[in-house]
Amino acid sequence: KQSDVPKNKETHTGSLIEQLTTEKYECMVCCEVVRIVAPVWSCQNCYHVFHLNCIKKWARSPASQAEDGNGGWRCPACQNASTQVPSTYTCFCGKVHNPEWNRNEIPHSCGELCGKRRQCLDCPHLCNILCHPGPCPSCPAFVTKTCECGRTSHSVRCGQSTAIHCSNVCGNTLNCGKHSCTQVCHAGKCSPCQLAVQQVCYCGSNFKDVLCGTKEEFSDGFGSFSCQKICGKKLNCGRHNCTQVCHPQPCQLCPRLPQVVYRCPCGQTPLSKLLELGCIERKLCTDPIPSCGKTCGKPLSCGSYEFIHTCESLCHEGDCRPCSRTSNIYCRCGFKKKVSSCFVLFSLVIAAITFMCDKRCNKKRSCGRHKCNEICCVDTEHKCSLVCGRKLNCGLHRCEEPCHRGSCQTCWQTSFDELTCYCGESVIYPPIPCGTQPPECKKMCTRPHECDHPVYHSCHSEEKCPPCTYLTQKWCMGKHEVTSFIFSIVGEGKERTGKQRTQQGFGTSEMRRAKNDSSSETVIERKSKNESGELICNQSFALHPSCFMLFFRIAAISIATKLTDLQLGDSVEISRLITKKEMKQARLQCDEECLALQRNRRLAEALQIDDNSDPFNVRSSGPKYSDLLKEDARKDLKFVSDIEKEMRMLVEAVNKGKHTKKSHCYPPMNRDHRRIIHELAQVYGIESVSYDNEPKRNVVITAVKGKSVCPSNTLTSVLDKEMQSRPPPPIPHYKQTDKSIGNNGLPKSLKEEPVIDYFDVQD
Repeated sequence: KQSDVPKNKETHTGSLIEQLTTEKYECMVCCEVVRIVAPVWSCQNCYHVFHLNCIKKWARSPASQAEDGNGGWRCPACQNASTQVPSTYTCFCGKVHNPEWNRNEIPHSCGELCGKRRQCLDCPHLCNILCHPGPCPSCPAFVTKTCECGRTSHSVRCGQSTAIHCSNVCGNTLNCGKHSCTQVCHAGKCSPCQLAVQQVCYCGSNFKDVLCGTKEEFSDGFGSFSCQKICGKKLNCGRHNCTQVCHPQPCQLCPRLPQVVYRCPCGQTPLSKLLELGCIERKLCTDPIPSCGKTCGKPLSCGSYEFIHTCESLCHEGDCRPCSRTSNIYCRCGFKKKVSSCFVLFSLVIAAITFMCDKRCNKKRSCGRHKCNEICCVDTEHKCSLVCGRKLNCGLHRCEEPCHRGSCQTCWQTSFDELTCYCGESVIYPPIPCGTQPPECKKMCTRPHECDHPVYHSCHSEEKCPPCTYLTQKWCMGKHEVTSFIFSIVGEGKERTGKQRTQQGFGTSEMRRAKNDSSSETVIERKSKNESGELICNQSFALHPSCFMLFFRIAAISIATKLTDLQLGDSVEISRLITKKEMKQARLQCDEECLALQRNRRLAEALQIDDNSDPFNVRSSGPKYSDLLKEDARKDLKFVSDIEKEMRMLVEAVNKGKHTKKSHCYPPMNRDHRRIIHELAQVYGIESVSYDNEPKRNVVITAVKGKSVCPSNTLTSVLDKEMQSRPPPPIPHYKQTDKSIGNNGLPKSLKEEPVIDYFDVQD
């Protein structure tokens, strides 16, 4: 572990020399000691020393790359970015490559003068000590420097960073060019002049106070700014006033002077031509301007861009009168227009010319939740003026900000009262943000309980305590036996009991199988509860061995529909899940397969053979397709053929490829087709899982390398062989008078019983 960086340059350099000489300095990359003969590299920014090989590996590693996008690598210590990767071993001053170690010199140095330029910008002297690690010490030379105002000189150390100030007044000219700086000797530029002066506008009607040196618009020797009002000064004619906005002097010539006006008022005819026709020559600016007698033709403010209206009066002085045509007026949003007389428009105020249509704006407001709904809207931002009103994170207050996008801010309400748990042991001190939950407490709950049993739960903020978990004993309903290890749960004035046993079956019902030596039937013993929570006595019933496996399949399918209740800790009664109709379907007769399984089981028990072993090579002799699967395949042979083809391709691909697993997703299909895929997947050793909800529920199959195999005989080939070996069935003859015979001579199909999918458990 390296020591802290010293406060000054001298001690920093001395510390590095001491640690490198005594071999106590560690490389930050490999955390190994830097030996005096090992090649090293030193960062010129932080002066940390690293092994040369370590810094090469670090510079090429992805973790060292700079994040500024300019390339390069970062120093492990100071994170300073460099573009060049070090490749050679040099001394600290960089003059000698591969310096040899000398007992009388600093390790990794050349023993010559350093000669590097110091970091201080205004120091012209080079480092005058021997080649060394760390920063160069301050320059020992003395130089003469002037103060900030430049009036006095002082002798100081070269490279001294502190500024020199004298006690004289600055006296430099300020930005206004009229006044001098009154501050004592200071660094940098002088502050702007703070004296206030009064400026007058160009027309001389307005004044304003500004700081001395404030930039003027333009000075004409009288005024300095424009007041944006009509000038009103007398023109050179002495009869008319200036009509321009306040401007620098001088004003323009009178626009009615005879030497200025050369044409008639409409501008179509020169005055010289009118003088030839007998018009009186103008002498003064007040004399009328002769008219040419033609139509004025000046463009008017009415009309449109496509059709501009012009003045219909004869050549005249002054403003033109309104025309007798009509103009189109658009509403303020531009959606509708109406036709109006130009004379009416000319007499109306400009604000009254526009009108509003009845179109409502359908654009979203800035909040993204509400529509604008303004009539004839001209707004471009569509800011929402409603209050947000959504509940804040505390759940107690609502957002009072204008309706906005995104999440609301946290509640700004704060409580200055202490927040404690129920018993008062845990405390949160104010200020407490609104919505803060009471603190957690590890003490036992001190609330009053309905039972006298010991309390095993901690202090809580909920008003209702959790159920009592004290273990007790209870009689069954018939007072026949006492059951131990019963949870005593008190709630709503009723006492309920629930079993806790090491071996549990479905819910709280305990099922076990007991074999009779004298019979092949299986006895299921069940203990359960009634609605009042009392235990019911033992009840036994017999199942045929061939039906026992089917019974469990029915129970598994039924319990799968109650998974939500099981996850919440409730119990499920199996006898209520299986209907009488399902029990009738479970009453099946033993077939040859059942007898073979029973015989093999007895033989395996006698020979002490594990159920998972296959000593007679029965399982590997060939695929075994169930009768139900064969019956479904005969109904849709093309579908089964396509499924088997895809499964064979998937198994061959995973066994020949380098991947251990490959999956295939089937499109959504009905329950019968999914059951066929699940059964075929078991034959091929493929994992199959159903996803999504109806009607988009689909099956995904996954082949595992070494586990999934292709059977020797496919289901379609087995069905073809059976069809070839089976004789054609005789054609039955039915009497037409039989009520069970249809119009086509065939018996009417009986009402089909609902088929339970025992193999689509994944659904």
